[in-house]
Amino acid sequence: MMVIKSTHETDYDYEIYPLNETAIVINFGREIDVSIHNKVKAFTSYLEQYPIMGLVEYIPSFTSVTLFYDPIKVVREGSIGQQNSSYDVMNSKIKDILKNLKGMYQTEKREIEIPVCYGGEFGPDLDFVAKHNNLTTEEVIQIHSEGEYLVYMIGFAPGFPYLGGMSDRIATPRKANPRMKIPQGSVGIAGKQTGVYSIETPGGWQLIGRTPLELFLPSNNPPSLLESGDIIRFKPISHKEYRDYKGGA
Repeated sequence: MMVIKSTHETDYDYEIYPLNETAIVINFGREIDVSIHNKVKAFTSYLEQYPIMGLVEYIPSFTSVTLFYDPIKVVREGSIGQQNSSYDVMNSKIKDILKNLKGMYQTEKREIEIPVCYGGEFGPDLDFVAKHNNLTTEEVIQIHSEGEYLVYMIGFAPGFPYLGGMSDRIATPRKANPRMKIPQGSVGIAGKQTGVYSIETPGGWQLIGRTPLELFLPSNNPPSLLESGDIIRFKPISHKEYRDYKGGA
């Protein structure tokens, strides 16, 4: 696999390599880190404003962005000559974008509060998380709800946010035997991560609560309530408040 590394023409350290004949990957690092996330976010924000001709879609992750493209359109519209491959054209355009992004690490972030009813029928694993960390359930709720979480990426299921920033004090391994069905809105912990199940799906995260918010609304545009770069805070609510929020359901 051919890998092109940064030549220090920008503030970004990066690698570019082909995923296949219609996709190319820009990798900004190897760790889950806010500074790397900001580079991913700045790059995708630039693509939103100045899309590359022939680009079909892009998929951001914790440390990289994968661009899927139409190779015929890319070569036809490319400005560096027909003798170049679609990969050569995309590689050249990506490096031009990275030069223009020099210093653009900061992007505006939305702040969203997610109400959560902890424990009971909505959080059947709250006791296990507390015992695993030698805490009370009240302490787990306090630690989980006093944190500030960054949405690094959306994945696994439509609208499912991968969040960073959870305290190591409540980190808990995944369940040895995943559940076959987890209700929509369930809030879980897996290792050092926390997240919210946006749809009903199988899963192995430890469930500590549930939110009445719907994170995935397929009729909306965009369909995901959350997006990469958002800042999330969890707010504890009672069972009554949960049911009032759901319209008494």
